[in-house]
Amino acid sequence: MRALVTGGGGFLGSGIAQSLHEKKNDVKVVGRRYYSHLPKDIKICQGDIRDLDFLCKIFSGVEVVFHTAAFPGIWGRAEDFYSINVDGTRNVIKACLLNGVQKLVFTSSPSVIYGDSSLEGVDETAPYPEDYLCEYPRTKAIAEKLVTEANGRDLATVSIRPHLIWGPGDPHLVPGILAKADKGRLVRVGQGENKVDIIYIDNAVSAHLKACDALGVGKPPAGKVYFISDGEPVNLWNWINELLKKTGRLPATRSISYQTASKLGYLLEGIYNFWRIKKEPPMTRFLASQLATSHYFNIARAKNDFGYAPVVSPEEGMSRLIQSLSAPQEC
Repeated sequence: MRALVTGGGGFLGSGIAQSLHEKKNDVKVVGRRYYSHLPKDIKICQGDIRDLDFLCKIFSGVEVVFHTAAFPGIWGRAEDFYSINVDGTRNVIKACLLNGVQKLVFTSSPSVIYGDSSLEGVDETAPYPEDYLCEYPRTKAIAEKLVTEANGRDLATVSIRPHLIWGPGDPHLVPGILAKADKGRLVRVGQGENKVDIIYIDNAVSAHLKACDALGVGKPPAGKVYFISDGEPVNLWNWINELLKKTGRLPATRSISYQTASKLGYLLEGIYNFWRIKKEPPMTRFLASQLATSHYFNIARAKNDFGYAPVVSPEEGMSRLIQSLSAPQEC
């Protein structure tokens, strides 16, 4: 199979690219830099997904595209989120159609259906909210709709919604938690009883590959979206405290109410916007809601349509993570 991965230097993109390479596929990755951690047989195409001409050149001869590239985060300029997440995805779709690509596997996010209240065991029939608390979920929702609408006789598409990807090499979730703990800034928001879905990196990669294998014109995954996770939600703050304990840190004991955190987030957003501060505020309304509410999902559709099942248990995943964090870092 001739495959291409956008965002191939990222956590998930690298995992998909390396797994495809191990299975003896011909793999290209797209990114803005050269990624020395990838196997040498993987061709690295440096460029921007907002450049349609560039994409059309490198998509030539490709059968499958895994589109993982995105502008993530909860803070930043609206135009950056839109140009990369929406316009970039629109370009990827166009390049697929112009080059005869057969399959497009898109990495979406469960946040596309998140407003500001708990989501407990919901499935893919849950609607998009009318309003969003930040630009990332809003633009990812637009992109997901574009991918779904692009499904047809010339291109089979599917959207995968992994939630809080973690594991060795994670550059965002775990390092962010540990950094805040080390600075004494990790504060529990809410009652500490909220449950969330998380997904170990190997499970997220496996889900994308299984969806790709099952994808095709007229096949069950075509034109659909799928929640994926480690199989059962965790108590967010218990999981965080377990991570802190296993890395030799004290548990998070300070707390504020969800209402207070949300008000603080609203105030800080206003201040940061007024003064055009680029750095992410220590609290936003979206962050407060994510830390205080439950958000976990029904993954039955993924199990039924393409046989998804976690390949690494949460216990084994935590063991691998702690081992990686304890290993000497290469210079």
